[in-house]
Amino acid sequence: MFVMSDQVRFEFAGDGSGVDDLAWGQQEIWLAMVRQRSWIPIGGPSRLKPGTTLDDIVDDLRYTLGRYQSMRTRLRFDADGRVRQEVSAGGEFTIEVYDAPDDAETFASALFDWYRSGDLDHVKDWPVRVGVVRRHGELTHQVTVATHLVTDALGGAIMMDEVTRRESAPVAGLQPLEQARRQRSPAGQRQNEAALRYWRRQLRTVPARTVPASTDPCEPRYREGLLHSPAMHLALRIIVERHGVDPAAALLAVFAVAAARVFGVEPVVIRPIVGNRFWPGLADVVSPVNQAGLCVVDVAGAPFPEVLDRVRRAVMSTYKYASFDPLRLAEVVADVERERGEPIDLSVLFNDRRTGDRLDLGDGATPELMMEALARTRLDWPVARDSPHEPLMVNVEDAVDAVQVRIVFDTHHLAPAVAEACVLAMQQVAVGAALSSPAVERVPDATEEA
Repeated sequence: MFVMSDQVRFEFAGDGSGVDDLAWGQQEIWLAMVRQRSWIPIGGPSRLKPGTTLDDIVDDLRYTLGRYQSMRTRLRFDADGRVRQEVSAGGEFTIEVYDAPDDAETFASALFDWYRSGDLDHVKDWPVRVGVVRRHGELTHQVTVATHLVTDALGGAIMMDEVTRRESAPVAGLQPLEQARRQRSPAGQRQNEAALRYWRRQLRTVPARTVPASTDPCEPRYREGLLHSPAMHLALRIIVERHGVDPAAALLAVFAVAAARVFGVEPVVIRPIVGNRFWPGLADVVSPVNQAGLCVVDVAGAPFPEVLDRVRRAVMSTYKYASFDPLRLAEVVADVERERGEPIDLSVLFNDRRTGDRLDLGDGATPELMMEALARTRLDWPVARDSPHEPLMVNVEDAVDAVQVRIVFDTHHLAPAVAEACVLAMQQVAVGAALSSPAVERVPDATEEA
């Protein structure tokens, strides 16, 4: 429990206000919040420069609250159950000040954990909460926690850059209210209908179940594993250089082969998280625009170079049709399930969150260094909890000279041993492909022994 020492209230105002439907990216996040029974808090503690004052922090927050509609967006729940966004033209914001008894760094981390474990009233509260840590009269840390409805990772990076530079040009791109209007327009509806037709075609033929049923349901129910692999980092660099492919496609191909090998299901059905910022007006927006697309690829019997080619072709459609109305998609899934007379499992979510690995491949990746790096592989299981999460989410994150794979899953959906085998298979497949070893990289046909 934290006791607030002081608070600072200030007024703010910004351009744009009104009520409209949730934009598709917002709707996607909101449905995830409902499934996970969480406001999916993002943010964290940050160390302040020496001499930072409360006035400095107020100035930064007044800038962000005024500039970005998503920072002053709350929700409205209509009588018919529809959820809409409500953007305010301005209001009052409160900064909370806490005095740290001793270790300010530890105190700030604990305050962040306390903030994100609390509740958020989406109707009354602003979507961001800010606390400042003070020690011996000096401000040491700022703790910022926001609902994921404010932005996605790239939008957050854009915000931080513009705050640092104090960007004064008008905000770029379609703000959430404009996104909702554009998505409702004839052009937006044509885009949506094309995406839904693609999904309907794929759903009629995909396997009903994409992972083997769990044989080891555990308590606590939800687990998180973390693979730290310097060898996979080097392997992917070799693959990208050898085949001239996009790093994201190389990683997705590695995961597709690993999933086919471990889950034993063909074709592989993956829902990659797509940034959607290649669409006009979305490149520089501060709002959530990510959506989970659909990638269906047959990798059985194919050597890795052929898998790379198949994945590259498949993801073109994945990206093209990953911008859609999530509520309409749910109707399409239900329709196809009725046609087939069985539920369809779309649980394999894959999120390539890397930034450095995609842009800075560097030199010096050799098979010899890669094989030496295998000894530095670590697999930890840091979290077991009962709070709900997606049935299966594989996140690939930035790490220094390594690939970090975080797998979060429901043990009632996927057995822990299978989850472990999946992330380890990713390393095995990447290393085998980098060595050009058909015996390692090739996925058996369904008729062969794995």
